[in-house]
Amino acid sequence: MALPLTLPGMARFSRHIILLKDLFPFTFVVILWLIHLTQAFFETSFSDYSLYPRSISGLVGIITAPLLHGDFSHLIGNSLPLIVLGLLLFSNYKEIAGKVFWLVYVSNGILLWLFAREAFHLGASGVVYGLAFFLFFSGFIRKIPRLTMVSFLLIFIYGSMVWGVLPFDPKVSWEAHLYGAFSGIILAFLLRKQGPQPIRHWEDEEEAEGESAAAPLTDEEKMLLNPEQQKEFEVKVNYEFKEKE
Repeated sequence: MALPLTLPGMARFSRHIILLKDLFPFTFVVILWLIHLTQAFFETSFSDYSLYPRSISGLVGIITAPLLHGDFSHLIGNSLPLIVLGLLLFSNYKEIAGKVFWLVYVSNGILLWLFAREAFHLGASGVVYGLAFFLFFSGFIRKIPRLTMVSFLLIFIYGSMVWGVLPFDPKVSWEAHLYGAFSGIILAFLLRKQGPQPIRHWEDEEEAEGESAAAPLTDEEKMLLNPEQQKEFEVKVNYEFKEKE
């Protein structure tokens, strides 16, 4: 007896999984708040799990540093952008949203560990910059009107973020901003063939074929041809006579 392809409740379970995926930005921010509230409640600090470049003990920070924040103002400053940018990512790039998020997350940490100045780095601002720059450049690279509008929206809302990649404040990990932005740009280019693609209409293909076809010569242009070339345009008419019986 063949087993059924679908089990009772499987469709409902699948819908719940999809819903959780769409709500991932909220879930991630909730995790950040739970971690910070835990530190405040128990009057402890998880700063030992920060990222310290080029040290073996600092390697764990590639994963843990984005989950930690120095104070509540730092956490609040990252929470809203993570939700806004995360929703834009997961609603417009459903097929590759998870891949983009975690590649930005990990690549930013690796670059920080390899090249950043020797200091303790923590916070999710590198992820924020990675998502923002991915959404911005991917919208223009893909040439899809809906995604291009997202790019223009980001200019309007977060245009001032570009100054965060410069070393104005030594107390701010501008390297995390810089490497996050770099990761987002590179991923926008590398993943341009994945996810949403522009729709090509049949009318466009027919127009392209029509434009490539050579236009017929006018009578005046035919007169300028040499005799050999004129033969190609001669119309031959064959008459067949049949004797009347």
